[in-house]
Amino acid sequence: MPKIIQNPTQVVAAGTGNKIIQEFFGKVASLDSNISIARMISPSGWSEPGQTPEFDEYTIVLKGAMHVETKTGLSIINAGQAIHTFAGEWIRYSTPGKEGAEYIAICMPAFTPTTVHRDE
Repeated sequence: MPKIIQNPTQVVAAGTGNKIIQEFFGKVASLDSNISIARMISPSGWSEPGQTPEFDEYTIVLKGAMHVETKTGLSIINAGQAIHTFAGEWIRYSTPGKEGAEYIAICMPAFTPTTVHRDE
């Protein structure tokens, strides 16, 4: 039987700024540990600490642009583009542009605060 999510669950975001995280599927919203799917609304100037997560993350930018910093460089992902980052690799996300960004993030297995491994 299909499972309908009437409303996402708001999750507290790490980093600077007032980023909004609306989780539709995942550990918080649906008690699913295999996947998390969330809509993110990141204001201009938002950034978070670097991390070395235990999950792959698939990000689709819907509006604005997201900066994705890795050990090998910086990628700017614009609206209509996507990026796949891999478990075990260091990464840092930010939205420094004047428009910020709106995007969908999919993590496999699901995101948890204990598996993201943020920098101190």
